[in-house]
Amino acid sequence: MVQVIEWVNPGEDEIIWRYPNEVIKWGAQLVVHEYEVAVFMRDGKVYDVFGPGRHTLTTQNLPLLYKLVGGSNSPFKATVIFVSTKEFQGRYGGETQTRELAPIKYYGVYWFKVADPVQFLTEVVGGQSLYDTSDVTKFIRAYFNEGMMKHLSSYSIVDLFQNLDMVSTQVKVKLMEDFRRLGLELVDVKIEGVNTTDEWRQRLFWIMQTGNAQAVMQLDTAKQVAAELGKSGSASVGTGMVLIPQLMQPQAPAQPAQPNAGGGVPPAGYQNQPAQQQAQPQAQQQEICPYCGKPLPPGARFCPYCGHEIKRCPNGHIVPEGAKFCPVCGAKIE
Repeated sequence: MVQVIEWVNPGEDEIIWRYPNEVIKWGAQLVVHEYEVAVFMRDGKVYDVFGPGRHTLTTQNLPLLYKLVGGSNSPFKATVIFVSTKEFQGRYGGETQTRELAPIKYYGVYWFKVADPVQFLTEVVGGQSLYDTSDVTKFIRAYFNEGMMKHLSSYSIVDLFQNLDMVSTQVKVKLMEDFRRLGLELVDVKIEGVNTTDEWRQRLFWIMQTGNAQAVMQLDTAKQVAAELGKSGSASVGTGMVLIPQLMQPQAPAQPAQPNAGGGVPPAGYQNQPAQQQAQPQAQQQEICPYCGKPLPPGARFCPYCGHEIKRCPNGHIVPEGAKFCPVCGAKIE
């Protein structure tokens, strides 16, 4: 009876399948379907590779293994691994820290496929002794998560909450090379959400409202202001209004170089240049959601992107959750 080596009805999530019989007969029929590759291995090393089609195993199309078994026409031992070249989806999630050491939780989805079956089997299957799809999937997910933790730690908490799409794209580019070393192609990455602790969420609120991350981080005012706003009326307004101007005050811009700072005769044409000292009209500041960083419609009560309720004082200023007085105008919040 002719030996038939075939991966029958592979599951949608199966990346590899190991033919259970390691004794191969010459003349056996090898059937490789579309989006599959069959690889012959022995002692963890890759020898011959077959693409889609029906193959009769002879000494001609298994030259490397034939040379290894000493030219005998007797049955030989080899491990046949089928590798799927379809695109797969994986989910991930974990915890790490931002550049400011803010703790964050993240989750999302990524897509990948095997681009180089020989390298994939050498680095993952043979190198890690993983011959089961579930073990390979766990290894790839752990490998991806490790890279995510490393790369996300280089971003600020504001970038993660305000520019999640941009961060997803940049992290994908950074991880592509890591995946390529395993013989994998990282097709796409999507970070679906990030979260942090209540304390860092309060800090994020103040950073987004003031645009002065350095002041918030240096003075630790987010925690102080939140605490003061939670006290009695007079204390809240008094202390809060002392602290808030420090946050709201923009940093002094760097002084531009003077064209004639060293004295002497001004450059030709300089005196005829129009003076650009008129103040530019200040654009109306766009309100942003303190929870997801997306722009808000004027007067919005709920964020159209994350659905979070936007707390406001009677004068329309956005206020943090739990505040009893507006940090901008001091109005009491009912």
